[in-house]
Amino acid sequence: MNPAYPLILLLFVVNFSGTPTAVKPASLPERMLAPLIKHSIKEDEEQIPWAPERRLTWEDFLCSPQRNTDAVASTSTSLGLAYQVKNNHLNYQITCNFSKTKSWGLKKTPYILAHEQGHFDITEVFARRLHESLLNYKMNRKSFKTDIDSIYQNIVKQKETFQNQIGNVATLMLPALDNLHRAL
Repeated sequence: MNPAYPLILLLFVVNFSGTPTAVKPASLPERMLAPLIKHSIKEDEEQIPWAPERRLTWEDFLCSPQRNTDAVASTSTSLGLAYQVKNNHLNYQITCNFSKTKSWGLKKTPYILAHEQGHFDITEVFARRLHESLLNYKMNRKSFKTDIDSIYQNIVKQKETFQNQIGNVATLMLPALDNLHRAL
């Protein structure tokens, strides 16, 4: 599964995630090239929806730094899913947001900021994976709630695992994360 594909579903908020809306693509090649998620939430004093042209700045990190940790910065994102079924058709909205009020920086360098941007970008990658999984989901009226929850929880678990791995190998991954951002 290509990490640049989008995914979407049932409003959940998890640390390291955001806010997009699904657009049904006409074909797979077009889906791969065109933006698959529209951002319906505008930036405000608390959150920033993911957008390829919007890079984080240190001014976005409004939370007071935590000093009881080895971390020099922390990025809080949310991966959200809201859905409804109408006429046996699944409609959904996926969100990918950065929380200004829950994110902080103690040591503010360009390198660390790029690493924190990478965490936000990773949440968007998993939003696209969620979108792809939901596009491929075959509606089952009897089990759709359980099915969708399972899809969402699986994507969130994958995202959290990846976020933790990136946090552990930040020094080695920064060039790859920069390439990831350009790919999105």
